[in-house]
Amino acid sequence: MLILIGTVIVIGSVMGGYLLGGGHIGVLWQPFEFMIILGAAFGAFVISNPKSTLMGTVKSMGPMMKGPRHNKKSYLELLSLLYTLFRLAKTKGDLALESHVEKPEESPIFQKFPNVAHDHHNVEFLCDYLRLLTLGTNNAHEMETIIEAEIESHHAENHAVSKAVNDMADGMPALGIVAAVLGVIHTMGSITEPPEVLGHLIGAALVGTFCGVLFSYGFFAPFSRAIETAHDSDTQYLHCMKAAILAHMQGYAPQVSIEFARKTLPPTVKPTFAEVEETVTNLSD
Repeated sequence: MLILIGTVIVIGSVMGGYLLGGGHIGVLWQPFEFMIILGAAFGAFVISNPKSTLMGTVKSMGPMMKGPRHNKKSYLELLSLLYTLFRLAKTKGDLALESHVEKPEESPIFQKFPNVAHDHHNVEFLCDYLRLLTLGTNNAHEMETIIEAEIESHHAENHAVSKAVNDMADGMPALGIVAAVLGVIHTMGSITEPPEVLGHLIGAALVGTFCGVLFSYGFFAPFSRAIETAHDSDTQYLHCMKAAILAHMQGYAPQVSIEFARKTLPPTVKPTFAEVEETVTNLSD
């Protein structure tokens, strides 16, 4: 929603200022200039990125439009799930988690927390490491190294997407100049035309420079940042699970393990200690 509001503000401010200054909106409608800039930018984007990044960019459009997926409510649900799993493991041993991590879609514990359970990637991440516990893994330092490596790989893959979009934004002002130069070349071929015709052609050529800068700094660079913000939220979610798993492996009580996880969260999404305590107390009732 915020990205739509921001886009409307950008368009409204630029077009509104232009019109209030006495400009004519029709002069700005130059579809061939748009085709040169956007088409060339997209072509360069395809040339410079592997298929995985191209597909990742398409998949990132939803998160970009919706913004970060995780808020205080979703973290409360995650911490509640982790508390329930760790309490079971403390009571009956880590091996008791086996049936839940092998088929989380059939697990009564996971089904109590539908927002977490429906996120296939995060459930798979959590179950993979809980499965290692059921197999007898007990070295928290080795586990931390492995988890951090996977998170870093996940982050690098996501960062490649936002960087690719940002690189495309960086190239658009130059492509706007290309469009403007082509417009000037076209104008020079009409040098014998009367001044009003030449003025229109020169104005159309300059629209290329204007659009290249506007597309870059008004749209695609902010889009890149929005994608990065959404992906950073997903990475933080994984770090939260990591902190809880490592605390559990070091023998802490479930309440302490999820408190370690809570402490890793940024203030904007961090539930208070009292909120977490109330939530897990209600689970115990």
